[in-house]
Amino acid sequence: MNHTDIARYRLLNQQIAMPIFTHPGEVVQWLGAMQAQDYLGALWAVGLRMAHATEQMIEQAVTEKTIVRTWPMRGTIHFVAPADVRWMLELLTPRVIQRSQGRLKQLGLDAAMITASAHVVANALQGGKQLTRNELYALLEAAQIATSNQRGLHILGQLAHQQLICFGARAGKQPTFTLLDEWVPHAKSLPLDEALARLAMCYFTGHGPATIQDLIWWSGLTTSAAKNAIALCAGQLAHERIGDQEYYWHQRMPSTLHDARGIHLLPPFDEFLVGYRDRSAALDPQYNTMVVPGSNGIFNPIIVLDGQVVGTWKRVLSQTGVILTFSPFSSGNAIDAQSLVAPAERYGNFLGKRATVQI
Repeated sequence: MNHTDIARYRLLNQQIAMPIFTHPGEVVQWLGAMQAQDYLGALWAVGLRMAHATEQMIEQAVTEKTIVRTWPMRGTIHFVAPADVRWMLELLTPRVIQRSQGRLKQLGLDAAMITASAHVVANALQGGKQLTRNELYALLEAAQIATSNQRGLHILGQLAHQQLICFGARAGKQPTFTLLDEWVPHAKSLPLDEALARLAMCYFTGHGPATIQDLIWWSGLTTSAAKNAIALCAGQLAHERIGDQEYYWHQRMPSTLHDARGIHLLPPFDEFLVGYRDRSAALDPQYNTMVVPGSNGIFNPIIVLDGQVVGTWKRVLSQTGVILTFSPFSSGNAIDAQSLVAPAERYGNFLGKRATVQI
């Protein structure tokens, strides 16, 4: 296996090439967690990993609670399966909470303030209620808890990390929040070793081949915990040393790369890149700033050709159509308007709109 093979195997294991799943919940559970702070992009991230999907289908899965949107790792919003949300929060958020203490102190948010906020939010959401961010901010302000200067955002993040709230269904175009215990009442805890093993298996099944450093980046585990996680499921993992790194993947990984070709349009923050510390197998480092301008953590939507990131794209919506503008990194890439028609039409069908291609 070489580095080009790594990227193509990831296309297959991430269900981007030759997707086999028919339900959004299956996709999310397969990958373990999918970054989802860009909500509309995250809907497409799930949809492109299904044989047939529409945006309404993915959003319906959120409404029906077969996928859950919350802050399970790295202080970042993800989609997770309802069966995984409780143990994942318990395993991964304590370190996030610990690392956030300095910022909370700067904002004047001590433990007593977070506890008071929890009482206000819990009382407001009891009985299955779903409220928007501004509605919750208004309630906190009425209780003399200031929400300006990012205080409100950090309060809600802390309450999610503490397993009090998660996202509910959207109200129009606005996200809502609801009580985690009421939204997914049957979500269970797991013993530490079982949780570690399950996390590692989810990651290397849906993201492999990948390294322990990739697992640490994705999950936020300590190095010792990540090593333990791999050891706990070593019997189900294959591994190989490529260059100076040891790569792991599920033993049932596809044995051929025949289907790992073609052009794919991936949304911003897609797991194909953001799920790894080292992205060089799929993205030539010379193009890093084109995908993450300013190195500020904001990922552009990407064009992937045969496993390699070869450009970026953006969309402009109208009432009936979507214009897709493509920006290849190099004229030497084997992409042109005609080769982009099929992936553009697939995205347009996902949105229920006619797609127009521009380069």
